[in-house]
Amino acid sequence: MSSTTVRISDSTLKVLRELSNNIGEPMQAILDKAIEDFRRKLFLEEANKAYLRLRNDTEKWNEELKERQEWDTALLDGLEED
Repeated sequence: MSSTTVRISDSTLKVLRELSNNIGEPMQAILDKAIEDFRRKLFLEEANKAYLRLRNDTEKWNEELKERQEWDTALLDGLEED
């Protein structure tokens, strides 16, 4: 695995070292997890914003609801009900 040097503040380094010592994982692994969590958080925030824009557009929202209804009829195609 290749590596790159990234500058972080002294306070961040201190917290990172404490985390590493407390949970027994390398600092790099902790940073990897933190960055992935942050990436997912940003993704969900953007998805929520897009969903809100859709909900605020009555015409497009009605199209979305219509499409959902069409897909709902396909969920059990060919399957017997229990």
